[in-house]
Amino acid sequence: MANIKSAKKRVLVAKRNTERNVAFKSSIKTAVKKALSLVKGDKNELEAAISKVYQLCDKAVGKGILHKNTAARKKSRLTKAINKLSK
Repeated sequence: MANIKSAKKRVLVAKRNTERNVAFKSSIKTAVKKALSLVKGDKNELEAAISKVYQLCDKAVGKGILHKNTAARKKSRLTKAINKLSK
């Protein structure tokens, strides 16, 4: 543990940010799983789920939680998987 007051504060801030980032990444994973489960269902629900995943990924990039290439890869893999499953 740090001895300097500002370093102690940074540890607390880093912990808080890590918890927020983990929660946000978890929500992206959940949205991806939901989208994949809707492949055989209603097309409108599937489109809404895909849109939600894209929105979450783009928001994560804006907040600095994900790198832009990571978000692009996630979106690409999701689209590829949905196209493969829908055939």
